[in-house]
Amino acid sequence: MNTTKSQHEHDRTGSLQPASLRAIETSFAPKMPVYDSAQLFGAANEIGIMHQGALYRLKITRQGKLILNK
Repeated sequence: MNTTKSQHEHDRTGSLQPASLRAIETSFAPKMPVYDSAQLFGAANEIGIMHQGALYRLKITRQGKLILNK
């Protein structure tokens, strides 16, 4: 099966996995994609986001808030 890189995502081990994130429709944000944090984080409390060649870390704090660091 031929699949492009955009149809995959990296899991915590660095392995490519099929992309499974889907935007959630909301009435308060009809023009922007909204993702449930459980979809993004799974069992982890920290994920990496690549943006313009830089790695950002998105973390769930002990108080349940989100912090984004470069």
